[in-house]
Amino acid sequence: MKRREFITLIGGAAAAWPLAARAQQTDVLRRIGVLMNLAESDPEAQPRLSAFQRRLQELGWTDGRNVRIDYRWTAGDYDRMRAYAAELVTLGPDVLLAAGHSVTEVVQKTTGSIPTVFVLVSDPVGSGFIPSLAHPGGNMTGFTYVEYSVGGKWLEMLKEIAPSVIRVAIIHNPENRLLAGFLPAVESVAPSLGVQLTLTSVRDAADIQPAIDAFAGESNLGLLVLPDVLAVVHRELIIALAARHRLPALYGFRYRGTNGGLISHGVNTAEVFRQAAS
Repeated sequence: MKRREFITLIGGAAAAWPLAARAQQTDVLRRIGVLMNLAESDPEAQPRLSAFQRRLQELGWTDGRNVRIDYRWTAGDYDRMRAYAAELVTLGPDVLLAAGHSVTEVVQKTTGSIPTVFVLVSDPVGSGFIPSLAHPGGNMTGFTYVEYSVGGKWLEMLKEIAPSVIRVAIIHNPENRLLAGFLPAVESVAPSLGVQLTLTSVRDAADIQPAIDAFAGESNLGLLVLPDVLAVVHRELIIALAARHRLPALYGFRYRGTNGGLISHGVNTAEVFRQAAS
């Protein structure tokens, strides 16, 4: 089954931003602030940054020569997001890169003036990051990576690979508003698939194992893991628990499949960061 590709550039607001000029035309050291939703040690982090840095170099921007890139790593921790966002803003960057929905939300609350490119955001209009896709306005633009309607496709794929599944737990973080977008699409196809849905909330790492253990007490069960930062940072734990309980599980990003998850359906995240550099 082919992986769905859905990476959409939002509008043209970036056209007049500071880094849009050719690098060769200025000797001024520009500054980029990068706020990541992962830990620096996360194996998924380096492919993203490598793609971002390579594309910048192709465009004539070299870290330490004509641009300085300041990285901050939040590991999915909301307190770190707020602290590091404020720290980066204080450094006075020409542009910010916000990685992930929660990070973008924090950056928006921290600055309304510094140009910001967001990536790995599912619904920038509904989340209030921009007023419209065609005309983002303000200081934000960036990329969406998934349509909420794909939630129904995810459930169909899970049922296809594990036909005996009759009850599916949706692992989600109530701090993240993603559920409100995905849930209607999932609920719309569940009856025709003969699947009953259970919402399983996890607010931090300590909630993950008790939540999955409690759900796994019956048979013919499955997991649908939404692409939330908490599930991303603690994906190895979720994958291990799903394997222990023999729960067929579908994840929203390809690298969770390469990490040992049963099946994934989503974009190439490194490609998103490569496009963000442009």
